[in-house]
Amino acid sequence: MPQVTFRISRGSTHQDSQFVDYQTDITEGMVVLDAVHQIQEESAPDLACRWNCKAGKCGSCSAEINGKPRLMCMTRMDTIPTDQPVTIEPMKAFPRIRDLVTDVSWNYEVKKRIKKFKPRKPDAPDGTWRMQQVDVDRVQEFRKCIECFLCQNVCHVLRDHHKHDEFSGPRHYVYTAALEMHPLDTEDRIKDVKDEQNIGYCNITKCCTKVCPEHITITDNAIIPLKERVGDEFYDPVRKLFRIFRPGK
Repeated sequence: MPQVTFRISRGSTHQDSQFVDYQTDITEGMVVLDAVHQIQEESAPDLACRWNCKAGKCGSCSAEINGKPRLMCMTRMDTIPTDQPVTIEPMKAFPRIRDLVTDVSWNYEVKKRIKKFKPRKPDAPDGTWRMQQVDVDRVQEFRKCIECFLCQNVCHVLRDHHKHDEFSGPRHYVYTAALEMHPLDTEDRIKDVKDEQNIGYCNITKCCTKVCPEHITITDNAIIPLKERVGDEFYDPVRKLFRIFRPGK
């Protein structure tokens, strides 16, 4: 492939950032992260970029390539047009530390506030549990999450409306769903999903599902079932009637 121009966003804040053009030679098999490393070596040693595994499993190198949220290490150069400058920007939903690096620590603080796994008592005298394979399979999908936070980045509630203090976002609905749907878990998180995580803000556009590099069906398999549980618990008229006449309530 010929020499390609990369238009990379530089700066320490989203507001004061500017694009800087760099040219580098692209060879067969390269991914965007390879090109960024090459630019660091050749012409921009101070260019900040977060990465780790280079295998699409750590979620560190999340960025926006030509306006699309993607992992740089999984975006092959032969899959994107190079006749125009290739733009690379950091995720927009989080504060920028420098260049392509954003501060995603907020996500870990939110995760700490979600009630942890609370197993039921063992089913057998030997201290083991019994469960159906279908119940185990239901939550296995959610365990694939690599916490790249691309789903958080495209969520308009966080990206455009900046509701970080009120809304936990799709990554944490996946985490909550994995706990709520676990066949051994006994904790009740539905009130928190409604009042603390404010799942009602989500209008199920499915943008989070579209950008997930692990192909987790976030909207259909995590968010909608949680919304249904909230609806059943707090807005079902029959259940509301039972709560009114429930002894001790």
